[in-house]
Amino acid sequence: MAAVGTMAAMGPLPAMGALPPLPTLGVPGVPELKPLTRYEAMRLGPGWSHSCHAMLYAPNPGMLFGRIPLRYAVLMQMRFDGLLGFPGGFVDRRYWSLEDGLNRVLGLGLGCVRLTEADYLCSHLTEGPHRVVAHFYARQLTLEELHTIEISAVHSRDHGMEVMGMVRVPLYTQKDRMGGLPNFLANSFVGTAKFQLLFALKILNMVPEEKLAEAVAATQRPKKAAIDHGGGAAGHHHHKAGNELGRAGNELGERAEHPGMVHVGAEQHLVGLEGQGLGEAEALEQHVGLGADAMAEQAVAEGME
Repeated sequence: MAAVGTMAAMGPLPAMGALPPLPTLGVPGVPELKPLTRYEAMRLGPGWSHSCHAMLYAPNPGMLFGRIPLRYAVLMQMRFDGLLGFPGGFVDRRYWSLEDGLNRVLGLGLGCVRLTEADYLCSHLTEGPHRVVAHFYARQLTLEELHTIEISAVHSRDHGMEVMGMVRVPLYTQKDRMGGLPNFLANSFVGTAKFQLLFALKILNMVPEEKLAEAVAATQRPKKAAIDHGGGAAGHHHHKAGNELGRAGNELGERAEHPGMVHVGAEQHLVGLEGQGLGEAEALEQHVGLGADAMAEQAVAEGME
């Protein structure tokens, strides 16, 4: 199914004043990009480069821990340079139309999907010394179709080379107000990818606007100092163990509202970890092993059996 919404049509689009970018998008490293219609973009002179990228997504009825709606599965890529981005790349307008060029690149990275003009979503001018107009496409699929693409991507030419793997974007926010989408947005993105993600999530009504604004704001909050310099190495190990406890506690908190899902042994284990002193930091680190999250998962699994 093609992307829906007033920006999905090809050709001259309505004035962008009626479709403003996310007003709270002032995330460091993600500038407010100047929007323009497809028609305006096609009339730019030969000094402009054109990049085309696509967001593939599918409605996802799943519930994380039985209570957190997943809403949609949205695909992005981990690139060769360690940055997150969408499938796509630059298109040489001398030889290719936007869609033909995009499909050529998608074939190398995904292997089994072709987009059309009906999937066009938006265009933006990028800032900086390079004159680039970034075109963005969105295609809604079924969850089964999306999973097929994920499998196909593993066998594509670019897998393990330019593309390290596909990832799904978590569109929820956990109780600690960082787990999920806020933590995902704290990653490093290539070029306009973060802006395009946020823009699409709003325009396509995939995340409630207030939740999207909260997630963006959470990434702007100053982070607490990670290490107590007076505590030295012991303080560092204690803080790291505390982070493990926090993550496990967050997961247990999400499950606690459902009786029978949380094993008493997991809670007792967390209490035991909390009681470790600074002098036992190294032993605590070894005891944590794969992390408190993994131990909590094991304990919950045992309870469910």
